[in-house]
Amino acid sequence: MKVTLSEFVSWLEELIPLSFQEDYDNSGLQVGDPGAMISSVLLAVDVTPEVLAEAVSHGCDLVLSHHPLIFRPLRHITGGNNSEVCVARALRHGIAVYSTHTSFDNTANGVSRILAEKIGLQRINVLSPLKGRLFRLVTFVPDSHASAVRDALFAAGAGNIGNYDRCSFNVTGEGTYRAGEGADPFAGSIGEYHAEPEVRIEVVVPAHVKGACVRALLAAHPYEEVAWDLIALDNEYRGAGAGAIGALPEPLAGAALLQALQGLTGLPVIRYSGDPARTVRRVAVCGGAGSALINDAARAGADAFITGDIKYHSFMEAPPDMLVADIGHYESEKYSLEILFNLIQKKFPNFALRFSGITTNPINYYRHD
Repeated sequence: MKVTLSEFVSWLEELIPLSFQEDYDNSGLQVGDPGAMISSVLLAVDVTPEVLAEAVSHGCDLVLSHHPLIFRPLRHITGGNNSEVCVARALRHGIAVYSTHTSFDNTANGVSRILAEKIGLQRINVLSPLKGRLFRLVTFVPDSHASAVRDALFAAGAGNIGNYDRCSFNVTGEGTYRAGEGADPFAGSIGEYHAEPEVRIEVVVPAHVKGACVRALLAAHPYEEVAWDLIALDNEYRGAGAGAIGALPEPLAGAALLQALQGLTGLPVIRYSGDPARTVRRVAVCGGAGSALINDAARAGADAFITGDIKYHSFMEAPPDMLVADIGHYESEKYSLEILFNLIQKKFPNFALRFSGITTNPINYYRHD
């Protein structure tokens, strides 16, 4: 079974909305003809010339990476650096490249979530929820159609609050109108004042499904002219954000947690600060470079914070009673490819999927035994 690249991207971005990405980022489709047909995908953390060669050798139509191939604008494509080489090679062989990056970082069931699960955390939540990503949609519906309109809004993605769905607030009242010439009123007659029993429906709408919810409302509502309000909220959106926090099944000494992390990642050493003798119960994580969340982790009551790319001064400024561990940028993000693999396999069971066999991590550790 083949689908167009555009169809695949539309499906993927319903699960990992581009609106979740950070302002500095360039997540999304990097290279490729949206109308091209695809049925084989290579998953990789990074796009390198070696990964592109691997895609060519296996006949892959798409490289799905975590890190963007084009992070900064390219002024020319002459093969002067790896990005230019990869773009030219992808175009030459008709291979599309899509990168999830911070869109996936900020997805509740994304990069940090699977890292938390690999560590064994339970009762996992987003550590630093996004703000400014919620709206309240208010509309007024004839009582006879209130249930159908609510169902349409829920199906479009409205009404989700934490672990609850189909959430709405409803107040009965009376709506009035007078239909003018050329109108086609739901009830009443042209030129006559009419009062209709109505329900005021309010639902919360995440920004990334705002358009879908408005379209669903207009399609399900029986009125020719629909009254509706969309109000921006400053609330935190706990359905997306950076990092994750959860609890260990049983308390551990910090040293035991560090040992477990070493076993999970295969690293010869793990950089850390804090007292490894302290007991750890609550653990916060962030895939990639997450040292900016150290204070968020402390405020959330974390006994330990795990991420990659921690700088000297970030270690220095961390709360002294919190264990802070650097497990590497690549190591903290590589597991996210498993999520993508499983999602694609479920949606497109006939796709040829493979993980890249190339370790793109540029960092090595010298150890003299």
